Amino acid sequence: MTTPLVPLDRALYRELVRRALAEDLGWGDATTEGTIEEHQRGHGRLLAKQACVIAGLDVAEEAFLQLDPSSTLVRHHDDGAWCPAGTLVAEVTGRARALLTAERTALNFMQRMSGIATVTRRYVEATAGTSLVILDTRKTTPTLRVLEKYAVRAGGGTNHRFALDDGILIKDNHVALAGGVATALERMRSAGLDMSIEVEVRTLDELDVALAAGATRILADNMDLATLSETVRRARGRAQIEVSGGVTLERIPEIAATGADFVSIGALTHSAPAVDLSFKIAPAP
Repeated sequence: MTTPLVPLDRALYRELVRRALAEDLGWGDATTEGTIEEHQRGHGRLLAKQACVIAGLDVAEEAFLQLDPSSTLVRHHDDGAWCPAGTLVAEVTGRARALLTAERTALNFMQRMSGIATVTRRYVEATAGTSLVILDTRKTTPTLRVLEKYAVRAGGGTNHRFALDDGILIKDNHVALAGGVATALERMRSAGLDMSIEVEVRTLDELDVALAAGATRILADNMDLATLSETVRRARGRAQIEVSGGVTLERIPEIAATGADFVSIGALTHSAPAVDLSFKIAPAP
């Protein structure tokens, strides 16, 4: 059963939109102010020019509202919807100057977010018929994590840690500095935090140490298929397995076949291409 997509709280993106508009506007929209009468009203049509999963409509609407609080956006498709090329996604009516000035900011957010949602959907679809869960990572654009992780959810993926304070993940550098997997786990437990502990391993020897130390979630990093399969076998009934490193869309079926529980994919956010959307404006009827 698909989990309903919970909308973002406006407070989480209002300031991001304000800063983006300020960056684009500078001292003023010279072209628009010189060519469009102040009180003219316009009607814009937001179109998908390629097949994609839509994400970011609330953020786009915020861009228009900040420049014209009287503007209205009518959705024909919601975030998370698959839209074939040529789909009319939404329509916006408001002051023509505001529509023109906010257009690029609104599209920049939506094209980025829809790109992430679209890539995520492809990975999720590749897991069909399996129990493998697609996770994102913290490999996000600085200051835009809340939007990019929302876009992952719009594509059907699941969020991993949002920040360093909401999950314990002992990685290779922690292990190296602590002096080994067992020592890192022991120190983490002695910290007394009521949080589950995940530890990264790269070899079967590290796996055995982590399991012996009581780790309940293992991050199997950059393992070949044979090693990963053995990792899953040894951990069965003792720890969940998350796969990371070198994950491509083509590898999802073979990873799922090992019985791994999760796969975390940085490419969902750091490499997703923007989708092609357009916004065509005409005088309001």
